Amino acid sequence: MENIQVTLPGGQSIQVRRGIRIDELMSPTDGDQRDVISAKVDGRLVDLSRALEKDCALEWISVDSPEGLDVLRHSTAHLMAQAVQSLFPGTQVTIGPTIENGFYYDFKRTDPFSQEELEKIEKRMAELAQAKLKITREEVARGEAIEMFRKMGEDYKVEIIQGIPEETVSLYRQGDWVDLCRGPHLPSTNAVRAFKLTGVAGAYWRGNEQNEMLQRIYGTAWHSKEALKEHLRLLEEAKKRDHRKLGQELGLFMISDAIGPGLPLWLPKGAMVRSILERYIVDIERSMGYQHVNTPQLARVDLYKRSGHWDHFKANMYPIMEFENKEELVLRPMNCPHHITIYKHGLHSYRDLPIRLAELGTMYRYERSGTLSGLSRVRAMTLNDAHIFCTPEQIQAEAVGVLRLIERVYKNFGFKDYWYRLSLRNPTDQVNFVANDAMWDTAEAHLRRALGEVGVAYKEAPGEAAYYGPKIDVQLNDVLGHSETLSTVQLDFYLPERFELEYVDKDGQYKRPVMIHRGVISTMERMMAFLIEHYAGNFPLWLAPVQVRILTVTDGHKEYAKKIFEQLRDQGWRVELDGRNEKLGYKIREAQIAKIPYAVVIGDKEVAAETLAPRRRGGENLPPAPLVDFIRRLESEVAQEMGAA
Repeated sequence: MENIQVTLPGGQSIQVRRGIRIDELMSPTDGDQRDVISAKVDGRLVDLSRALEKDCALEWISVDSPEGLDVLRHSTAHLMAQAVQSLFPGTQVTIGPTIENGFYYDFKRTDPFSQEELEKIEKRMAELAQAKLKITREEVARGEAIEMFRKMGEDYKVEIIQGIPEETVSLYRQGDWVDLCRGPHLPSTNAVRAFKLTGVAGAYWRGNEQNEMLQRIYGTAWHSKEALKEHLRLLEEAKKRDHRKLGQELGLFMISDAIGPGLPLWLPKGAMVRSILERYIVDIERSMGYQHVNTPQLARVDLYKRSGHWDHFKANMYPIMEFENKEELVLRPMNCPHHITIYKHGLHSYRDLPIRLAELGTMYRYERSGTLSGLSRVRAMTLNDAHIFCTPEQIQAEAVGVLRLIERVYKNFGFKDYWYRLSLRNPTDQVNFVANDAMWDTAEAHLRRALGEVGVAYKEAPGEAAYYGPKIDVQLNDVLGHSETLSTVQLDFYLPERFELEYVDKDGQYKRPVMIHRGVISTMERMMAFLIEHYAGNFPLWLAPVQVRILTVTDGHKEYAKKIFEQLRDQGWRVELDGRNEKLGYKIREAQIAKIPYAVVIGDKEVAAETLAPRRRGGENLPPAPLVDFIRRLESEVAQEMGAA
């Protein structure tokens, strides 16, 4: 029998017979074989049962690696589908992919799944795992697969296969259950070690609102019970921090059907935090030479056709509004064309550059109702936006300046768990990215140099660039480790060319400026959502909507308490007075629930000594002190939070 050459993990090359299965090449020297659940052949992920037919390089995939966890979760999704169909005959399966930290499967069933039924499904999954059902791959003709699933009553599988162009498709069997799948999968069901079904939701077939509503069961799976336990703990923590829940409890924002989905209403306390954020970033920007502008929230559609946004973002823009004389206007999805128009208003010399135009610009983007979520995914948003118009020689300094501004802001907010992503084009995609290799190469090189000068590590992400240029995205991680883009620095040679922007250079010639699009604290909506969850509603003193609440013990203390209240208010502190005829313990608990940094008690002793008794959020009672000393404490705390101490 003809031999082939296989390069094993570690670099050793061996001669083996053609057709040998991968799992036959495993040995105790490869580590704990129980932890190896898949393999890569020349970089392609495959089952351990796959036969080798040509010379290749082999890699082992451990169950606790990112790729191994993906295989594990995919197989757990199949295990769940098998359990569902064994418990509820007649239920149709549709698709069951992996997602971050878990999986889901969509089912067609008349009755909704209850919590009790989820528990039954979990129990059945455990039984199927313990049965050690062998998982095998089959390749069959496309027509044969269609006929098989049609006889099984699996209409959705038939539709899926009919859309597959290949002549053969792959199936995976475990026991008497079979599903259409590309794989790879675990060798056996007993390799599924730790899982939990986490919820049920509705989902349209293929994500189209015009299609039938299905039921989606979510789950998570891990390589060990300890890892699952930790993940479930983090899920509980995330629930406690959910900005939608806390936003309602703390009176920060609301969503009203009368206004419309994705259009948040900022309540007084939320509006106060927003106002603090706006003043904070505007003051910093002005100190760095940014000029603030104010531009309309709609414009002629031709402006966005010229910029290219109409071609690339039309699906996310609101429809054209036609007025008299057939004037066509749209709500803006971006602020950059407006700032470009301001730049074009006058003639600029190289001496004028860089010109930094900034705005808290409100924008509108159509998001499908199913994707809307509190403040993190909305249809109306206000972006901390700025556009820097500079010479090519100034690109490096300006990009570095923005990156250092981001670092400064993150320090003030106490953000530590973040990383940098260099978002690049997909060179083979000439539709979603401007076709100009030289432009992209130059822009990408500039951003790499800027990252190098600041001295931060970064990951490259092909295909994540803006359509007009590469960008640096700063990704913040939440309690579950999910990353979200909060800040961005985008380099743009394209729009200056489209809009024929110019400046007069030192040689008297007209030349094109370069644009840097940048956002530091994202949209007010997304930033607020992130801050609520980051602090679990316990905003630092400088950012808290109410910094101090004064609590009277009896009505006889109101006069002195009001005096303290007015002095704090007049010095700019955000303070409330609770003079209700309620028990002090009740008032203290309410201040704690409201997550106010300081509750100040006024009783007989405080009135007599002209002091106050501060109580920190969390329950620490501080020694009574005169008002002037308390204010000094507040000032010191704010200074420390802002990095000024």
